[in-house]
Amino acid sequence: MESRFVFFPDKRIAETPRDRGLAYEEIYFQTEDGLNLNGWWIPGTGSPLTILWFHGNGGNISHRLDNIKLRHDLLGTNIFIFDYREYGRSEGRATEEGTYQDGDAAIRYLRGLGDVDPTKIVFLGESLGSAVAVEMATRHGCAALILESPFLSIAEMAKVSFPFLPIGSFLQTKYDTLSKIAQVRAPLLIVHGENDEIVPFQHGQRLFEAAKESKEFYRIKGAHHNDLYLVGSTTYLETLNRFLSKVIGGKPS
Repeated sequence: MESRFVFFPDKRIAETPRDRGLAYEEIYFQTEDGLNLNGWWIPGTGSPLTILWFHGNGGNISHRLDNIKLRHDLLGTNIFIFDYREYGRSEGRATEEGTYQDGDAAIRYLRGLGDVDPTKIVFLGESLGSAVAVEMATRHGCAALILESPFLSIAEMAKVSFPFLPIGSFLQTKYDTLSKIAQVRAPLLIVHGENDEIVPFQHGQRLFEAAKESKEFYRIKGAHHNDLYLVGSTTYLETLNRFLSKVIGGKPS
């Protein structure tokens, strides 16, 4: 029952990057506990950066194609997005520790590619993926960390979703990002929609306050939880481009 509150996987891949005119490679890689995970490698257009994308708790990688297309066209970075266990074509059952093992495996895979500069890998986490990305940043480090619509912890989200049921302390799934964010040493950008109806805007603000320098906060007026890239559009991506230029050095596209 608890996992159904946290994870909402979809096994069906609705479409692929090719349907949006993007060249890509279908990737399978293995976790330490022997599961095969599926992802897409989408080469950039001249940028030395690679974005490792940790998606949210609903759907699968095929439900991010509009967002992938927009970022690819305007940022020009390589993109590697993968499905956690149980999502899409990936094997297994989703758990908190399982998503961390999946993140470890994705980083190992990327760092093993000859044409990827391991010092120029940027972690991008959206919603639930923000908690995975923060954990990975504390374990492995990264060139920069971008968190979109991040939350404090599952216990804090339980207060939002079930305000009259004090269940937070009983949950096995923690995703306690607030306790970890100060350990991140990479340049940080937190992005949150002011009208986020799922993760309160204040969660992003509190994470920003707890984080170490260097850090930036970008609010998107009028944006909800799942439409940051639509409402923010090119203005947000230009902000993202400037952030990457400053922290990495050199214009990334």
